Amino acid sequence: MTEEAALLRIDEPDLSGLSRAELRAMLAAGEEVAECHRVLARGGLNVVGEVLRGQGQFIRLNHYPKGDVYDRDSHAQYYYHAHRGGEHGHFHTFLRAAGMPPGVRPAPENAGRDWPSGEKALAHIVAISMDKRGFPTRMFTTNRWVTGETWYAAEDVVAMIDRFEIDHANPSWPTNRWITAMMRLFRPQVKALVLARDAVIAGRRQQYPERDTLDDRTFETVTEIDIDPKAQTDRIRAALG
Repeated sequence: MTEEAALLRIDEPDLSGLSRAELRAMLAAGEEVAECHRVLARGGLNVVGEVLRGQGQFIRLNHYPKGDVYDRDSHAQYYYHAHRGGEHGHFHTFLRAAGMPPGVRPAPENAGRDWPSGEKALAHIVAISMDKRGFPTRMFTTNRWVTGETWYAAEDVVAMIDRFEIDHANPSWPTNRWITAMMRLFRPQVKALVLARDAVIAGRRQQYPERDTLDDRTFETVTEIDIDPKAQTDRIRAALG
């Protein structure tokens, strides 16, 4: 399968409207991302290899590690897999119902659907594409059917970003710290991707009213943006002056 172009490639978010506290938190996350890459590289390792280690042959579409990675306190979850060209693979990040902000409910589109519900409900936040060196290259959002998620409105998913945290060492402490920090470092990008996702979905519904948009197998990748942790960190330092 070749890499599918997203329906919308978003622009780089403007950091000028962020508070100094927000920028400092992002800077700390950028330094954490760099440190995780550094300590792994000293041993000839990378964040992807950590989740593939001991898992046998790398088979497309399979989840790595087996059973996914789940934090029982934050209820954040992720897995790594591959099914497209132009990348080595990508991480999918989620938050399960027990970790969501109070009052958050699935979008009305879930009514009458055989989708995860109650305690099993989960929201996909963002996916992170990785290259063969184990470095991130882009973030993107997907249509509902891709991950089999419960559908939540974009504003509710944005409220979940800061709740994503993997605070244990299985299968890899550096990778878990890295993926948690990536969500903080690129928070403006993740927010912009998710908000634009719902706008694209709405447009798609108008364009193809006869289709079930969220389960349309011809519609996979919704929004995307290229990312570079070092460039993002440099932009944050510049914004801090």
